[in-house]
Amino acid sequence: MSAPNPSQVGAQPGPGATSTTGGMADATARPLTRPAHAAAEADPAAGRPLAVVVVRDGVAPLGADEAVAEAGGVALLIGSGTKQAAAELPPLRRAWLAEAGAFAPARWAAALADVLADAGPLLLPASPDGRDLAPRLAVALDRPLLAGITALREHGADLIRFGGRVATTATVSGPFVATLQPGIRGTDAVPGEPELTEVDLDLPQRPDARVLEVLPPDPTTADLAEAPRILGAGAGLTRGGEPLGTAAVDLLGQVAAALGASVGSTRDVTDAGWADYQRQIGTTGVVVNPDLYIAFGVSGAAQHTGGLGTPEHIVSVNLDPSCPMTAMADLGIVADASALLRELADRLLPTEEGER
Repeated sequence: MSAPNPSQVGAQPGPGATSTTGGMADATARPLTRPAHAAAEADPAAGRPLAVVVVRDGVAPLGADEAVAEAGGVALLIGSGTKQAAAELPPLRRAWLAEAGAFAPARWAAALADVLADAGPLLLPASPDGRDLAPRLAVALDRPLLAGITALREHGADLIRFGGRVATTATVSGPFVATLQPGIRGTDAVPGEPELTEVDLDLPQRPDARVLEVLPPDPTTADLAEAPRILGAGAGLTRGGEPLGTAAVDLLGQVAAALGASVGSTRDVTDAGWADYQRQIGTTGVVVNPDLYIAFGVSGAAQHTGGLGTPEHIVSVNLDPSCPMTAMADLGIVADASALLRELADRLLPTEEGER
């Protein structure tokens, strides 16, 4: 798939732009602006999808590789350390790298409005930065916004709505801006090195949000999709001995906080009202990819494991040694999940909280 020109989101780079393969050469940056004659230039790639990826200090957000793959391997990377980030995107075929410094969504959207005017659907990962920039781009380009899509279509996109219980297709008569839900599509690496072009982005002065302080994430409120450690509550956690129901999930949250982990749950637990829907892991909930997942009383239904990603380590606590969750675990503990949770609470929590 040929990629959009930096000046028109379509044609090959003109004089003054330097393309590199795999980012091995230092490119001479070209101003990223549309020439006056851009509308008259014929371009076979105009109107095709383009991924727009926000990069912070050389790190692309969760789901960036999937957004690039869904856009056919073509992307514009903007932020700081874009060349470093490009090397970590296996589906990337062709990219423009815009070093724009610290995240400034209002200024970036204004600068990209002319540049991307002839582009087709613009696809951003549904990361915090992507969800911040996408609506600003949609307003600047006067395009509809489709949030949280699962796949692009020829004239629209597939979406999941109503708490993940309804799948629908939105039809759009023209280009649009969309955010792609991470962890659903998957990716494949493309052979060879991507073709990279470094460009300068002319940032206009605009009122914008200013970062006053960056606080460490609170595992109890952080986006579950980006949590490195998760303790999962299953139906088996609320059976047997005390605590039960909401009390069991609350105690799991206390233990998780002591371990610097977040709390997730299965659909049974959220349907029973013992945990918020935002904590539900699965194909109809949040798709995660933690370093460590400890499942308390989780049987391992396909709907749940389909949203687990590929954790580096899985621990299953379950009375059934043959359940799917234990079968896929690195460590299986055959025990009552609520009893083990109480024991952990006694050891990890202060006495007034840990005595059960």
